[in-house]
Amino acid sequence: MATLRSYIFIDQLQPQTMCYLGTWIRGSLPRTNMAAQIIEVAPGLDIEALTDVALKTAEVQGGILVVERQFGYLEIHSRDVAAVKASAEAVIDAMGITADKAMKPKILASKIVTRIDPGHAFLINRNKGGSMVLAGETLFVLETEPAAYAILAANAAEKAATIKIVDYRMIGATGRLYLSGTESEVRAAASAAEQALEL
Repeated sequence: MATLRSYIFIDQLQPQTMCYLGTWIRGSLPRTNMAAQIIEVAPGLDIEALTDVALKTAEVQGGILVVERQFGYLEIHSRDVAAVKASAEAVIDAMGITADKAMKPKILASKIVTRIDPGHAFLINRNKGGSMVLAGETLFVLETEPAAYAILAANAAEKAATIKIVDYRMIGATGRLYLSGTESEVRAAASAAEQALEL
Protein backbone atom coordinates (compact mmCIF):
# COMPACT_ATOMS: atom_id res chain seq x y z
CA MET A 1 0.00 0.00 0.00
CA ALA A 2 1.29 3.43 -0.94
CA THR A 3 2.15 6.01 1.70
CA LEU A 4 0.93 9.55 1.11
CA ARG A 5 3.95 11.64 2.02
CA SER A 6 2.73 15.05 0.83
CA TYR A 7 -0.65 16.33 -0.26
CA ILE A 8 -0.27 20.06 -0.89
CA PHE A 9 -2.89 22.39 -2.35
CA ILE A 10 -1.74 25.85 -3.44
CA ASP A 11 -4.57 28.25 -4.22
CA GLN A 12 -2.43 30.68 -6.24
CA LEU A 13 1.10 30.03 -7.43
CA GLN A 14 3.11 33.18 -6.79
CA PRO A 15 5.26 34.58 -9.65
CA GLN A 16 8.73 33.62 -8.39
CA THR A 17 7.59 30.24 -7.05
CA MET A 18 6.02 29.49 -10.43
CA CYS A 19 8.98 30.77 -12.46
CA TYR A 20 11.49 28.77 -10.43
CA LEU A 21 9.37 25.67 -10.97
CA GLY A 22 9.47 26.43 -14.70
CA THR A 23 13.28 26.30 -14.77
CA TRP A 24 13.35 22.53 -14.29
CA ILE A 25 9.96 20.88 -14.84
CA ARG A 26 9.55 18.88 -18.04
CA GLY A 27 5.76 18.91 -18.24
CA SER A 28 3.20 21.64 -18.85
CA LEU A 29 4.29 25.03 -17.53
CA PRO A 30 1.99 26.58 -14.95
CA ARG A 31 1.17 30.28 -14.95
CA THR A 32 1.07 32.80 -12.13
CA ASN A 33 -2.02 32.58 -9.93
CA MET A 34 -2.97 29.09 -11.13
CA ALA A 35 -4.07 26.59 -8.52
CA ALA A 36 -1.76 23.62 -8.05
CA GLN A 37 -1.68 20.31 -6.21
CA ILE A 38 1.50 18.44 -5.33
CA ILE A 39 1.33 14.79 -4.35
CA GLU A 40 4.30 12.79 -3.06
CA VAL A 41 4.04 9.04 -2.46
CA ALA A 42 6.14 6.03 -1.54
CA PRO A 43 6.96 3.71 -3.19
CA GLY A 44 7.85 5.97 -6.09
CA LEU A 45 6.41 3.94 -8.97
CA ASP A 46 2.91 4.15 -7.51
CA ILE A 47 2.77 7.73 -8.78
CA GLU A 48 2.36 6.45 -12.36
CA ALA A 49 -1.07 4.87 -11.78
CA LEU A 50 -2.10 7.84 -9.64
CA THR A 51 -1.12 10.25 -12.41
CA ASP A 52 -3.42 8.33 -14.76
CA VAL A 53 -6.28 8.86 -12.30
CA ALA A 54 -5.49 12.56 -11.84
CA LEU A 55 -5.33 13.41 -15.54
CA LYS A 56 -8.43 11.41 -16.49
CA THR A 57 -10.63 12.86 -13.74
CA ALA A 58 -10.61 16.57 -14.57
CA GLU A 59 -9.21 19.18 -16.97
CA VAL A 60 -5.83 19.69 -15.32
CA GLN A 61 -2.30 19.77 -16.69
CA GLY A 62 0.67 17.86 -15.35
CA GLY A 63 3.82 19.81 -14.64
CA ILE A 64 5.87 17.29 -12.67
CA LEU A 65 5.99 13.52 -12.85
CA VAL A 66 9.15 12.30 -11.15
CA VAL A 67 10.09 8.91 -9.78
CA GLU A 68 13.30 9.14 -7.80
CA ARG A 69 15.03 6.61 -5.55
CA GLN A 70 12.25 6.16 -3.00
CA PHE A 71 9.47 8.61 -3.76
CA GLY A 72 7.18 9.62 -6.60
CA TYR A 73 5.99 13.17 -7.28
CA LEU A 74 3.09 14.64 -9.24
CA GLU A 75 2.23 18.30 -9.71
CA ILE A 76 -0.99 19.27 -11.49
CA HIS A 77 -2.34 22.74 -12.13
CA SER A 78 -5.19 24.67 -13.71
CA ARG A 79 -6.89 28.03 -13.60
CA ASP A 80 -9.97 26.06 -12.51
CA VAL A 81 -9.58 25.52 -8.76
CA ALA A 82 -12.45 23.04 -8.66
CA ALA A 83 -10.79 20.89 -11.34
CA VAL A 84 -7.53 20.74 -9.35
CA LYS A 85 -9.39 19.78 -6.19
CA ALA A 86 -11.48 17.12 -7.97
CA SER A 87 -8.41 15.60 -9.57
CA ALA A 88 -6.52 15.52 -6.26
CA GLU A 89 -9.48 13.99 -4.43
CA ALA A 90 -9.73 11.27 -7.07
CA VAL A 91 -6.09 10.39 -6.39
CA ILE A 92 -6.56 9.91 -2.67
CA ASP A 93 -9.81 8.01 -3.31
CA ALA A 94 -7.82 5.67 -5.58
CA MET A 95 -5.33 5.22 -2.74
CA GLY A 96 -8.20 4.31 -0.40
CA ILE A 97 -7.28 6.98 2.14
CA THR A 98 -8.14 10.54 3.13
CA ALA A 99 -6.04 13.70 2.83
CA ASP A 100 -5.38 13.79 6.57
CA LYS A 101 -3.25 10.65 6.18
CA ALA A 102 -0.51 12.72 4.51
CA MET A 103 2.66 13.05 6.56
CA LYS A 104 2.86 16.28 8.49
CA PRO A 105 5.77 18.51 7.54
CA LYS A 106 8.67 18.64 9.93
CA ILE A 107 11.06 21.61 9.98
CA LEU A 108 14.57 20.20 10.28
CA ALA A 109 16.40 23.53 10.06
CA SER A 110 15.41 27.19 9.92
CA LYS A 111 18.08 29.90 10.06
CA ILE A 112 18.46 33.58 9.25
CA VAL A 113 21.90 34.87 8.29
CA THR A 114 22.14 38.68 8.32
CA ARG A 115 24.46 40.81 6.15
CA ILE A 116 25.74 37.90 4.12
CA ASP A 117 29.42 37.90 3.20
CA PRO A 118 30.32 38.38 -0.51
CA GLY A 119 32.18 35.05 -0.57
CA HIS A 120 29.21 33.28 0.95
CA ALA A 121 26.88 34.86 -1.65
CA PHE A 122 29.22 33.69 -4.43
CA LEU A 123 29.16 30.10 -3.14
CA ILE A 124 25.36 30.03 -2.93
CA ASN A 125 24.89 31.59 -6.36
CA ARG A 126 27.01 28.91 -8.06
CA ASN A 127 24.25 26.37 -7.38
CA LYS A 128 21.12 28.45 -7.64
CA GLY A 129 18.26 28.28 -10.10
CA GLY A 130 16.38 31.43 -9.08
CA SER A 131 17.49 34.97 -8.23
CA MET A 132 20.93 35.72 -6.81
CA VAL A 133 21.59 36.52 -3.19
CA LEU A 134 23.74 39.65 -2.98
CA ALA A 135 26.36 40.61 -0.43
CA GLY A 136 24.82 42.52 2.47
CA GLU A 137 21.38 40.95 2.09
CA THR A 138 19.77 38.76 4.70
CA LEU A 139 19.43 35.06 3.87
CA PHE A 140 16.80 32.63 5.13
CA VAL A 141 17.33 28.89 4.78
CA LEU A 142 14.83 26.19 5.67
CA GLU A 143 14.95 22.41 5.44
CA THR A 144 11.82 20.30 5.67
CA GLU A 145 10.67 16.73 5.50
CA PRO A 146 8.92 15.48 3.38
CA ALA A 147 10.66 17.36 0.60
CA ALA A 148 7.63 18.53 -1.38
CA TYR A 149 6.63 20.94 1.40
CA ALA A 150 9.44 23.26 0.27
CA ILE A 151 7.16 24.62 -2.48
CA LEU A 152 4.45 25.39 0.07
CA ALA A 153 6.96 27.28 2.22
CA ALA A 154 8.28 29.21 -0.81
CA ASN A 155 4.81 30.20 -2.01
CA ALA A 156 3.70 31.31 1.47
CA ALA A 157 6.88 33.35 1.97
CA GLU A 158 6.44 35.09 -1.37
CA LYS A 159 2.82 35.95 -0.58
CA ALA A 160 3.83 37.51 2.75
CA ALA A 161 6.87 39.62 1.89
CA THR A 162 8.97 41.24 -0.82
CA ILE A 163 11.82 38.74 -1.05
CA LYS A 164 13.80 36.90 -3.69
CA ILE A 165 13.51 33.16 -4.11
CA VAL A 166 17.08 32.02 -4.60
CA ASP A 167 16.40 28.28 -4.59
CA TYR A 168 14.01 25.60 -3.45
CA ARG A 169 14.34 21.84 -3.76
CA MET A 170 11.17 19.81 -3.40
CA ILE A 171 12.32 16.34 -4.46
CA GLY A 172 14.38 13.87 -2.45
CA ALA A 173 14.82 12.96 1.19
CA THR A 174 14.39 16.56 2.40
CA GLY A 175 13.25 19.85 0.88
CA ARG A 176 15.23 23.06 1.04
CA LEU A 177 14.39 26.74 0.60
CA TYR A 178 16.70 29.75 0.19
CA LEU A 179 15.29 33.31 0.31
CA SER A 180 17.02 36.69 0.44
CA GLY A 181 16.21 40.36 0.81
CA THR A 182 16.17 43.03 3.48
CA GLU A 183 16.24 41.77 7.04
CA SER A 184 12.69 42.91 7.89
CA GLU A 185 11.19 41.36 4.74
CA VAL A 186 13.12 38.12 5.19
CA ARG A 187 11.98 37.83 8.80
CA ALA A 188 8.34 38.28 7.66
CA ALA A 189 8.84 35.70 4.91
CA ALA A 190 10.48 33.24 7.28
CA SER A 191 7.60 33.52 9.71
CA ALA A 192 5.07 32.93 6.91
CA ALA A 193 6.99 29.91 5.60
CA GLU A 194 7.18 28.33 9.03
CA GLN A 195 3.51 29.02 9.76
CA ALA A 196 2.47 27.42 6.46
CA LEU A 197 4.28 24.24 7.47
CA GLU A 198 2.94 24.27 11.02
CA LEU A 199 -0.71 24.50 9.90
